[in-house]
Amino acid sequence: MLRSTSARALRPIIAKRAFISANRFTIATAAAPALTRCISSTSNKKSNSAAATATAPSASRPEPAPSFNTVEGPTEGVRVNTPNTAMDDSFIGLTGGQIFHEMMLRHNVDTVFGYSGGAILPVFDGIYNSPHFKFIMPRHEQGAGHMAEGYAKATGKPGVVIVTSGPGATNVITPMQDALSDGIPMVVFTGQVSTAAIGTDAFQEADVVGISRSCTKWNVMVKNIAELPRRINEAFEIATSGRPGPVLVDLPKDVTSAVLRDAIPTASTIPSQSIQNLAASAVSEFQSESIQRAAELINKAKKPILYVGNGIMNSEEGPVLLRQLAQKAQIPVTTTLHGLGSFDETDDKSLRMLGMHGAGYANMAMQNADVIIALGARFDERVTGNIAKFAPAARLAALEKRGGIVHFEILPKNINKVVQATEAVEGDVSQNLAKLLPLIETVKERPEWLGKVAEWKAKYPFDYERDVPGSGEPVKPQTVITKLSELCEPIKDKVIMTTGVGQHQMWAAQFFKFKYPRSMISSGGLGTMGFGLPAAIGAKAGSPDAIVIDIDGDASFNMTLAELSCAVQYGINVKAIVLNNEEQGMVTQWQSLFYDDRYAHTHQKNPDFMKLADAMGLKGIRIHNYEELEGGLKEMLDYNQGPVLVEVIVDQKVPVLPMIAAGKGLDEFLVYNKEVELERKKLRRERAERNRKKAEAAAAAWESSSNK
Repeated sequence: MLRSTSARALRPIIAKRAFISANRFTIATAAAPALTRCISSTSNKKSNSAAATATAPSASRPEPAPSFNTVEGPTEGVRVNTPNTAMDDSFIGLTGGQIFHEMMLRHNVDTVFGYSGGAILPVFDGIYNSPHFKFIMPRHEQGAGHMAEGYAKATGKPGVVIVTSGPGATNVITPMQDALSDGIPMVVFTGQVSTAAIGTDAFQEADVVGISRSCTKWNVMVKNIAELPRRINEAFEIATSGRPGPVLVDLPKDVTSAVLRDAIPTASTIPSQSIQNLAASAVSEFQSESIQRAAELINKAKKPILYVGNGIMNSEEGPVLLRQLAQKAQIPVTTTLHGLGSFDETDDKSLRMLGMHGAGYANMAMQNADVIIALGARFDERVTGNIAKFAPAARLAALEKRGGIVHFEILPKNINKVVQATEAVEGDVSQNLAKLLPLIETVKERPEWLGKVAEWKAKYPFDYERDVPGSGEPVKPQTVITKLSELCEPIKDKVIMTTGVGQHQMWAAQFFKFKYPRSMISSGGLGTMGFGLPAAIGAKAGSPDAIVIDIDGDASFNMTLAELSCAVQYGINVKAIVLNNEEQGMVTQWQSLFYDDRYAHTHQKNPDFMKLADAMGLKGIRIHNYEELEGGLKEMLDYNQGPVLVEVIVDQKVPVLPMIAAGKGLDEFLVYNKEVELERKKLRRERAERNRKKAEAAAAAWESSSNK
């Protein structure tokens, strides 16, 4: 059932298209239909790719197939909505690989990430030595996927991936799911065995369309060369429309190696307007009343809060409108992990990140706000905590008709999925925010509400055990991020940070103060370890003038460290900082708190990262203690001759705090307390000794039984 407002708005458009299709016919004439020839080739001028001029069909070329320019049906009667029958013969004589290259130019693709293989060779041959875009070859197809994600997050344009069939395709499944979870536009092209061999268990054959169905917005196998341009257009349109996400186009080898013999409809070769855009005016009619009601709730609010997610970043205007709304109505702003940078965290109204490891004061404000204005956020369980305990003040205000939850969201299924919205505004967040802003009353000050927020900020700061200068002890990981933020302050408009997944990710979010949109790139929904380094390479490829820094943990970094050689090969000057504590810190934190310090398989022996840097041909810097920290980070920031790897030896068993345990409410968070941490350290030592003795006894018993 089509229940969303956008779906309802699309109904008349879909019905009209169906009517046109059902009544498609032409008046019979003796003359052959005129053709429109789109002059296009793989020439260097992109702007000429889609230029069209009307000419008669060349006598040397075969007549286009009847199915392209005539429709079976009656030849008499009233002509109704005759479709555009213009044909494009510019692709005639090109292989599928060459057509692929031309379509990339028409979509303004400037960077491609990929790895070759037998089934995709016709495409690689078609783009051979193309001067129109950069091609970056990772060391693993998963790296290509994460690079495309980093590129997309940094630029706002879809990341493009090309890989071969079978294992090449399955290796990008994780990045596609990651992109789907986080709303990242990505277009993946996979090779496939020839159509005649499909279903025969051919070498490197896999049902990639079936495998990827649940982790893409849309996927398709191209069955013949004539439909290749149309499928590529659809892929880019779907990846970037609505909530962005990944799409996959499977390319059998015989399709990409075939030569096009007939003209194809021009409409299928030129990027077209999205059907979602065609419905925008109809949707706006449905939304105007919702926006008006949302404005009334916000104007009534005494304790409003803006809760901002990744959706605000889908247009350049989003963060600008957010700042205007916060300033006009004096509303404090908290963000999700993916919303970091959308609002200047040095602004007094910033509450920084909320949630499981977010700021305690942000969590308190969410729980006490009478109106929560959610902008492009989906109320993830890491943000809400125990949903039964979430936002009691807003829920009460909703019952009393003086507040509640106002949800601005582009994806219909995210509305009322986790929490019940008092008012939902569906559609592009930035566009709807622009319509909301004139309806909001100007508020000069909110002394009571903002005063309470200031009290929470003073009571629940991000805190941790400080380093003792001169002790020679490993650096506290929080100190590394704090110092980096200070050193980057004059250049934060140029800095893009990526992270892996783990404790380091949360410390980066907590202790680096973000000021600009698209300056934080991380894996949030899926939580993919190994994301940081390849994402940094992709971000730097898309934004070559940016200073791109990967903050990583040693466990996460180990998963994709081979991509360092990719950065060296292509001269992509990323800067990677590895916080090395030789443990999977986030897991050991839970093992310490809830599993009596039984550290089951969460410690690893790392390679010598400095020797690794030397072997791969990049600069390496090792920081052992607090005294070396500032100098080492400055050296990293000043180095511009190539990629650089910085290893920081950090303290072990350092918890990420605040923290909300499972089943707890958003305001029931653990915070750093020096006395409590000293007791925990003592308890950890006692448990570690007890567990060691148990392990030794078990080993002795096993050896004794084995010898009998």
